[in-house]
Parts: sequence; C-alpha cells; structure tokens
Amino acid sequence: MSVMFMMATMVLYLTGTALFLGSLLRRSEAWSQVSLGVTAVGFVSHTIALAMRMMVAGHVPLTSFYEALSFFSWSLVVVFLWVEFRHRLHVLGAFILPIASLSLLSAAALPQENPALAPMLQTVWVHVTLSMLGAVGFAVAFVAGIMYLIQDGLLKSKRFNILYAKLPSLDFLDHLNQQSIVMGFPLLTLGIITGAISAQIAGGSYLSWNPEQAGALVTWMFYFIVLLGRITVGWRAKKAAYLTIIGFAGVVLTLIGVALKGHGSIA
Repeated sequence: MSVMFMMATMVLYLTGTALFLGSLLRRSEAWSQVSLGVTAVGFVSHTIALAMRMMVAGHVPLTSFYEALSFFSWSLVVVFLWVEFRHRLHVLGAFILPIASLSLLSAAALPQENPALAPMLQTVWVHVTLSMLGAVGFAVAFVAGIMYLIQDGLLKSKRFNILYAKLPSLDFLDHLNQQSIVMGFPLLTLGIITGAISAQIAGGSYLSWNPEQAGALVTWMFYFIVLLGRITVGWRAKKAAYLTIIGFAGVVLTLIGVALKGHGSIA
C-alpha cells in the first residue's frame, strides 16, 4: 500500500514541478497557487507512505538509501512549505521541488526492501536522520545561491523581466543562504558523531576511513570553512553563492558514491 502512495507522490511532485516552472513565465500567480495545492497534496501522500512503511518495518524507515532519499525529499518539501507559509515565496517551489522530485525518482531506482537489522544497528536511523537534515540545509543554501546568481545577473544586465519580479531581493537570498548553512552544519556534525558511535558499536572502531566517512569529513570541513568565512571574514554575495553550489555538488557526488558502493543499503 505504501508503494501506491509513493507512486502518487511522485506524480504529484512532478506535476507540481512542471506547474511551478511554468509559473516562472507568467505574471499571474494563479499557476503558483495551483502548484502549491498539488505539492501540498503530494506532501500528505508522501507522509502517509512514510508512516505506512514505518508500521510495516517496525522501526523508523531510515535504514536504506531508498528510505534516506525519500526522507530527504520529504524534508525538502517541509522546508519549502514552511518558507512559503512565512514569506509567501512561491518562486522557491520552482527551484526546490525539482530537487525533491529528482531525489524521489532516484530513490525509486534503488532496492526498496525493508532490510533486517541486527540489534546493534537498530539506532542507525538517528545518524541517517541527522545527516539527511544537514543535507537538506545545504540543498536550500544551494538553491538560494542559484537564485542569487540569477537575480544578480538580471540586475547587472538590466533585464527586469517576469523572473526578476518573482525572485526575492539579493539581501534576502544572501540571508537565506547563510541561515541554511547555519542550520545544516550542526546537523551534519551531529550526524557524523552519531555515525562514528554506530561504527564503534558495530565494528569496534569510530573511524575506519572508508569512502563514506572520508566523504562526510571532507564535506564537513568544506562547510566549516564556508561558515567560518561568512561569520568572521564576511564572505557574502557571489562568493558565498558559488561556494555553496560547489559544496552541494560534493554532497550529491558523495551520496551517489556511497549508494553505488552499498547497493542501496546503509547498514
């Protein structure tokens, strides 16, 4: 039954994505309102699918890459709906929902079985949850960076078109970029710590320098430098936008590498 709801979610998210992208070409916000409604229905369907999978599995459904990517997609939509509720920023859906849809489509290509976990791995979901939430923060920073560069380019070329009117100010986007990193970095840090603890319980070593751990540590160091630069040196605007785009590309490559190596299984 959860598969049926997940399929419905993918259709709704893809429909919402198409409508949001189409709304970028129209001055009217009618398409955006419809897109928002479709996305909200998709989010409800997604939530039901996750809840049903948890009931079937008997544990929090975050022990495979299928589940992790589904949770990542769900969390991204949560962030979008929250920002939309606070700021009425419809245009954000045209940038976030494609990522959420792509994540869900990628999840569908992975094995969807509920893996049987040894008792020592029953809490691995804590590590996965924190790591994925950190990735969500970096994804939002990535989106803010993309939007910043587009808006900056439109301003410099004096193309005050429909997209320019829909995008928020550069100051708002720069603030969103920074706040997203500020939220994502501590979550990734906690994810790495809990992952090390899980590795110690399962294998007797906190750090084994496998590709997963090495990738996580490189990502952590990169965002630590970016966050430090923003807080102390005052890195802003284009530099911060480019760095967060590069950083998220690294996050995606790390996830792809780990997924291919693990054949869909986290534990």
